[in-house]
Amino acid sequence: MRVFLLVWFGQLISLIGSGLTNFALGVWVYQRTGSVTQFSLILLFALLPSIVASPIAGAMVDRWNRRWCMILSDSGAGITTVAVALLLATGNLQLWHIYLAVSLDSIFKAFQLPAYTASTSLLVPKEQLPRASGMVQSGQACARLVSPLLAGVLLGTIQLQGIIVIDFATFLFALITLLFVRFPDAKTEAFLVEGKTSLWREALEGSTYIFGRPGLLALLIVCAINNFVFGLIEVLFPPLVLSFTSVTVLGTIQSLGGVGMMIGSVVMSIWGGPRTLIRGVFGFIFLYQLCILAFGFRASFALFAVANFLLFFSLPFINGYSDAILLRKVPPAIQGRVFATLQMIAFSCIPLAYVVAGPLADRIFEPLMAADGLLAGSVGKIIGVGPGRGIGLLFITMEIIAIIVTVAVYRYPRLRFVERELPDVI
Repeated sequence: MRVFLLVWFGQLISLIGSGLTNFALGVWVYQRTGSVTQFSLILLFALLPSIVASPIAGAMVDRWNRRWCMILSDSGAGITTVAVALLLATGNLQLWHIYLAVSLDSIFKAFQLPAYTASTSLLVPKEQLPRASGMVQSGQACARLVSPLLAGVLLGTIQLQGIIVIDFATFLFALITLLFVRFPDAKTEAFLVEGKTSLWREALEGSTYIFGRPGLLALLIVCAINNFVFGLIEVLFPPLVLSFTSVTVLGTIQSLGGVGMMIGSVVMSIWGGPRTLIRGVFGFIFLYQLCILAFGFRASFALFAVANFLLFFSLPFINGYSDAILLRKVPPAIQGRVFATLQMIAFSCIPLAYVVAGPLADRIFEPLMAADGLLAGSVGKIIGVGPGRGIGLLFITMEIIAIIVTVAVYRYPRLRFVERELPDVI
């Protein structure tokens, strides 16, 4: 565990630094353009390149030494950060520079995330995998909680230039930790195809492995559905909260979500999890879905604060237990490809949610729940009418569908008994 702890700490520091820069660049773009569309494009460019590059990245991660893959990915991200800093210092930074930098960083993450996740099974004993997955989740939670708060303070003192310098220092710290450790080697031979294979053929092996195991495929479907709903929340949660309260209250509710995610990650890191991890996955998925359902029923600060805390509290358990199952069941030689495929399929639902969220809310659900809307006299008597209530109805509708699908999928024996039927490979 010592090597894992050192790598984990280096990546944690790097995540916080990246979070500082991402927050500061978003503020910089919005202050100079005043455009929500320009701001939202940053989210899109930060996600799409990673999705597109994931299959090839996963195959290359399995071909290469995973430690060096992480080193090169972190180095590329660091160089991109330096380029942005130089453009800013010379007064030449333009919007397209930021979009390009964010896109390149996204491609580097397509290599770094599968390499980091797949390395866990090489560094940690099998019985400690749920705890290690919880620590990985806690790193993400810490960055989510600390980075926006710290960036808000630093923007007023050292400004964007200083934040970028700090980000580059965190990249260097992560690189140093990786340079001073060694990873055990995973077997690198092709797992599903005998003989010499092309990179493109190896890239398909991740999807072949998943689609050939119905239990893992069913788990992926559930994760994809929940990611789609989470994408809707990312876009529509701020307008929903602002429909009945202030920006300050919105910030408080979102901060409570970060606290919930941090506490959930710590609890999981200490506890480890139930004996049957799939039960833990679905138990916390149901808690997650009930919290989103609660957002739709009442415009109440207390309800939103508790529900948002519990929603983010559940995320580390869902993601951590799912990763632990995969780390136990997928051979180390192809984990890069498998995790890259999972990342591509599960994350591809989020841009779709970004695209449909606005039209669904503005053109369908908000008019239905207006004071004179079609559903004002029926559903409106239960959840209320007026601004924000259409978004509330959208959340309720999506979660009812998601809960029905989740219950149906969980009843599928190949998923429910996936830990028993698929042998551990570690």
